[in-house]
Amino acid sequence: MTYVVTDNCIACKYTDCVEVCPVDCFYEGENMLVIHPDECIDCGVCEPECPADAIRPDTEPDAEQWVEFNRKYSEQWPVIVTKKDPLPEADERDGEDGKLGKYFSEGAGEGG
Repeated sequence: MTYVVTDNCIACKYTDCVEVCPVDCFYEGENMLVIHPDECIDCGVCEPECPADAIRPDTEPDAEQWVEFNRKYSEQWPVIVTKKDPLPEADERDGEDGKLGKYFSEGAGEGG
């Protein structure tokens, strides 16, 4: 099993999860984070830390698409290891439907 970041992270990018990760398997894009599925040790400490409820186990329905999504971008983006401020629109975008099609950017973040 692994944990993955889903589309509710897009346009929010809370980084509370990064601080608790014991293996530094989070990677930062311009407007979201992803987890490298081969580096995740399945400890689950990140899941309850996410204010947007965007971290899910890969055992949930439709999780396979997110495993591949997380794998793809974790191999392109820089690792992030320190907490940062969320994006300015995070509170208003949290929970919004269709964020992947509306807001996702393939650009890399600054790294941490």
